[in-house]
Amino acid sequence: MTDKWADYLISAVCFNAAATHIDRVRRHKDNGSEVGPADERLRPSVVGDIEAGVSYVTIFKKEGKWTKGAEVGLVTIDGTKYIRTDADRTKADNLDDLPTF
Repeated sequence: MTDKWADYLISAVCFNAAATHIDRVRRHKDNGSEVGPADERLRPSVVGDIEAGVSYVTIFKKEGKWTKGAEVGLVTIDGTKYIRTDADRTKADNLDDLPTF
């Protein structure tokens, strides 16, 4: 990693008990030259960050190195905000099939 990809990088997700929505994410600060340590954020916090202009990108480990995934955005359906990496308008969160915790 040599360039900053986003303000924060999401490496894993935790779904609610019904497995229908993301409850929490594991995120890392993007320090430009390295990926910071992970912390956990509730979905409403991530939604608020994105609405305030904070950028998020998914990341994956590939051959021991972090690899940039897709930009994370919001989709609102029936008044509920979902975090997504695509514009699919389904009632579910989708972050590129990240690992769960």
